[in-house]
Amino acid sequence: MMTHRVDKPPDLNVISTGVIQMKVIIVGGVAGGASCAARLRRLDETAEILMVERGPYVSYANCGLPYHVGGKIEKESSLMVATEDTFRGQFAIDVRTRCEVVNVSSELKTVELKNHVTGEVTTEKYDKLVLSPGAAPIRPPLPGINLPGIFSVRTVPDARNMREWLDRGAADSSGMNSYTGYQTLMKPKRAVVVGGGFIGLEMVENLVHRGLEVTLIEKLNQVMPPLDPEMAILVERYMTKHGVRLELNDGVAEFRQTADGSLEVLTSSGKAHPADIVILAIGVRPETNLAKMAGIEIGQRGGIRVDEHMRTSNPDIFAVGDAVEVKEFVTGEWSLVALAGPANRQGRIAADVIAGRNSRFRGTQGTSICQIFEAAIAQTGVSEKTLNQIGDTDFEKIYLYPNSHAGYYPGAKMLAIKVIFRKSNGRLLGAQVLGEDGVPKRIDSFAMAIQMGCTVYDLEESELCYAPPFGSAKDPVNFAGMVAADILRGDMPQSHWNVIGNEFLLDVRNPSELAVETVPGAINIPLPELRSRLGELPRNREIFVICRSGQRAYYATRILLQKGFQVRNLAGGMLSRSHAASSH
Repeated sequence: MMTHRVDKPPDLNVISTGVIQMKVIIVGGVAGGASCAARLRRLDETAEILMVERGPYVSYANCGLPYHVGGKIEKESSLMVATEDTFRGQFAIDVRTRCEVVNVSSELKTVELKNHVTGEVTTEKYDKLVLSPGAAPIRPPLPGINLPGIFSVRTVPDARNMREWLDRGAADSSGMNSYTGYQTLMKPKRAVVVGGGFIGLEMVENLVHRGLEVTLIEKLNQVMPPLDPEMAILVERYMTKHGVRLELNDGVAEFRQTADGSLEVLTSSGKAHPADIVILAIGVRPETNLAKMAGIEIGQRGGIRVDEHMRTSNPDIFAVGDAVEVKEFVTGEWSLVALAGPANRQGRIAADVIAGRNSRFRGTQGTSICQIFEAAIAQTGVSEKTLNQIGDTDFEKIYLYPNSHAGYYPGAKMLAIKVIFRKSNGRLLGAQVLGEDGVPKRIDSFAMAIQMGCTVYDLEESELCYAPPFGSAKDPVNFAGMVAADILRGDMPQSHWNVIGNEFLLDVRNPSELAVETVPGAINIPLPELRSRLGELPRNREIFVICRSGQRAYYATRILLQKGFQVRNLAGGMLSRSHAASSH
């Protein structure tokens, strides 16, 4: 275990290469703060840099905490990206851990620091101040929330405490606690995770990996709130497949300790869920106390308001990371995004600006990925749900289900892809991808395309790597562009399952497929027979065409359009129906 350094920090007032030009104090030593400190030193060898962290560690991989709890990352030391000694020795940065900023005076340009080891309070002046305090886990004031066995996931000590709790009672049963032979500390077997966001789902998977029975409680009607509901349903199916009990549309009301020392989680609906450990993953709230002390503007979403240079309303104070509000890249709306990638980039940009460079933060797309047992769910850009919330109607969506790589090469897995784009000009707006293979490759392609302002026509023409083990000659990204472009060009008029009315439903699947699933009222004419059976179709009604995934329906649509019929392809076919219908 690392201990606090109490020896005198190196004298940074004199540096061999020159005279001090400015003093920069960075509050917070994890993603954004650590990146800012290291980048600033690389740009300015003369600056005095003081990095303050109230916890015991700097620059650790908090994204890896759930996997450390689950045992996939065995050693705690593996989470340490850099140490105090690294920053002192390699970067000549004064680092003070277990040291908290307790007051900020923007008028005097000073901060008061409290050393939690010695209790000493000192005052430091700054020329530039960078706030990277992060966001704190939400712990609502529910009865019993502070009972033993209830944990949040934020820091290395949090993970250590959870591992110790999970490991209790794991010793050989011969070590009894009394002569009666009754083992009072039983190894935890049941877990309740509260909250179905990224951290919640990662904790669910890792607790299952440790052999626990897991119940997930989510107040909303879906897991992964940033996803559209029909894609979240696919995630939920993976979870139930692995034995996870999902309790959606139900919030926690109270925590109780039972007579045997275990826990009970009571929900708003009146249910009681037994647990030996409870993980709170309800969400996070930006830490803005220091910003408020400094008189800095707080935005409408509750985060520190910054401009594209990461400068706050005070020109000498910058803010980065989970505590700040940033512009959403596609819509321009203010948002809170607690992701390590944007936090690291923001730290670099703040350092650039302090050093005199004209760096700008482009905004965030919320590009993210989460492992769900053998699968992964990823997203980038804006969701349909968000577009509807802000009243934006200039968009269309497609669903497609291609293989992750060439179908003739062993191991190909189906991908479920949703792509959202502008009806007016084809600009790519967002994508969501779920599958067991090839998900990161596709979401990163979509993410870069969105960042560069690409259209679906650009996706059509994108040159992407191909070999049978890795992709297809028409990669799923190309395929998405082709499908979307066909819609915009009028080659494939499209509709969706939730708008079916009095239309004529034509199912072009083979009869054997209908034995698995059918659509009430649909007429079946297999695609190979369609040209010879056109007389069975109405010319005075619009025809909606159905197949398994949409591809054969597209072929049928092309035939019927050229024969003078009114026709639309039902997006995503039966595959999209299975989850789109469930989400309404």
